[in-house]
Amino acid sequence: MSRRPILAGNWKMFMLSGPAKELAAALAKSAGNLIDRDMVLIPPFTALSVVKAAIAGTNISLGAQNVHAEPQGAFTGEVSAPMLVDAGCRYVVIGHSERRQFFEETNGSCNAKIKAALAAGLIPIYCIGETLDQREYGQTFKVIETQLTEGLANFTSREIQDLVLAYEPVWAIGTGRTATPDQAQEVHAFIRAWLKSHLDVATAEALRIQYGGSVKPDNIDVLMACPDVDGALVGGASLKVESFIRIVQFQKR
Repeated sequence: MSRRPILAGNWKMFMLSGPAKELAAALAKSAGNLIDRDMVLIPPFTALSVVKAAIAGTNISLGAQNVHAEPQGAFTGEVSAPMLVDAGCRYVVIGHSERRQFFEETNGSCNAKIKAALAAGLIPIYCIGETLDQREYGQTFKVIETQLTEGLANFTSREIQDLVLAYEPVWAIGTGRTATPDQAQEVHAFIRAWLKSHLDVATAEALRIQYGGSVKPDNIDVLMACPDVDGALVGGASLKVESFIRIVQFQKR
């Protein structure tokens, strides 16, 4: 089955409004009219409005880096799913390894956030992945299975048919280390097999699975050549016009 590639740039806690506007405008000019793949920009909350304006009228979508599980309430410092929709977002990242590591997010809290995002009409990008210790101790598949089982608990195939999964080996994020194409494909294939056994074959074949972890212009082509890799969640390389454009304009080998 042919799945539409999705390339997303996670700007993390970088970019003030001025530089964010310039970067988004440059990306919009160079790759704003691609029709055979989806491109998503995920700036910090403070830059959502300027990025939204810069990509208006293009095929680029806006995403957010986090969301609260409640639609409103006395949660100082938090941002709800309806607020993200109001800001122009179509996607939201949930369960990024940095959120899990530094802010103690769990599979259970991710499940609640996915529910909130879906209720508001957002497309969740649910991040999963193992640490270096877990990989070296042979626990990769066990960790991934738990993250899927708990993070996607109580959802029907129909509810999550548009959800995007992002496999991010924690040991490869920001380290310069990248999973080999074989390593990436092995885990992506495991994820798709899990989806087939816990949802249904049609949903499993249609759901897109991104790879994230030191994605760069010089490795995107071989990664995207893997049969179960449907895109990339890009960190540092998405902060530079030339590198992210090259990634978005990948050519399968």
